[in-house]
Amino acid sequence: MSLAEKSSLRIAMMIETDGPGGAEVMLIQLAEELRRRGHVVTPVGPSVGQGWLSGRLRSLGFDRRTFTLRRALDPLCAIELARMLRELKIDAVHSHEFTMAVYGGAAAHWLGIPHVVTMHGNETVMDVWRRRLALRWSWKRSQAFVAVSEHTRTEMQARLGLPQGSIQVIPNGVPLRPGERDVTRRKLGVEDDEMMILTIGNLRRRKGHAVLIEALARLQQSGFGAPWQLVIAGDGRHRENLTRLALDLGVADRVQMLGHRDDVPDLQAAADVFAMPSFWEGMPLAILEAMIVGNAIVASNIGGIPEMLRNGESGLLVPAGDAPALADALRRLIEDASLRERLGASARRHAEAEFHVEVMADRYEHLYRGSGPRRASS
Repeated sequence: MSLAEKSSLRIAMMIETDGPGGAEVMLIQLAEELRRRGHVVTPVGPSVGQGWLSGRLRSLGFDRRTFTLRRALDPLCAIELARMLRELKIDAVHSHEFTMAVYGGAAAHWLGIPHVVTMHGNETVMDVWRRRLALRWSWKRSQAFVAVSEHTRTEMQARLGLPQGSIQVIPNGVPLRPGERDVTRRKLGVEDDEMMILTIGNLRRRKGHAVLIEALARLQQSGFGAPWQLVIAGDGRHRENLTRLALDLGVADRVQMLGHRDDVPDLQAAADVFAMPSFWEGMPLAILEAMIVGNAIVASNIGGIPEMLRNGESGLLVPAGDAPALADALRRLIEDASLRERLGASARRHAEAEFHVEVMADRYEHLYRGSGPRRASS
């Protein structure tokens, strides 16, 4: 029986990391949706890691398997993965990001199993020529290479020297999970008349949290009177720097640093404005989560974000790193309720049509079965 004829598939979902992040959340959401459709999904991750992703998968009832990468080049790892795939009678392998694109790709190739790769927008992975060579090797042996945005596809095709159409685009998708607005705002201490500005993401320089704090400090220093609170969900090594910056700029009493949170639907429901001031992104799930609940969004005009939001129609886009421009956009959203409502409603309609988890799963399911468009040959 061909894969296209099978009503359900056994799918190995491979990823090299075990911490919180956009690719990891996307894997969970896709795995849940595929399981809901009757497929058997086996997540495969590192034997040693942070424990966040493995813990979430176990709590959801997935039978997670592990691999061990002993060194940068470890043929035994690929051999062990192939043995695992054979024992589990896997029908299709879906690898996320560089390491599993190579090792998962090698194991799938040896067994003749369809292999799909998703690259989530980490452009620095291609800075090393050996990695570019390894990705080209994997591309030639895979059913499909997928980028989460047109920006990521264009960048990868150029840097890997691949012909146009070699990489497909499947945008990330998120489920609609309504959250508790009033209860969450009370827990956070946000008053009814305060604008809650939310940003979600690991505390890394590229996420632009410092620019957002500076922009809001500019508003306060300009005499802007409307009350607001900034809520930052995420953790990382720059937390102390951001706390110090908020103190130095005189806005520490309006900035909440929550650390990592798993109640994103509640936070999105509680927010009035969602901000993403990143310096680069692929297709960030946090924006999709804001779109699908109808939040007004202001974000940097970089990476795949302009493919998600149309400036002035479904969000406001500003140059990355431009605190004055971000401050002006935030002022507009805080002052104008009708603008927030219009942008949020447009964003939600677009997300439901293009960025819902069911739409994403449909597209990947076609690839697993070999019925999707194949990559161009070289």
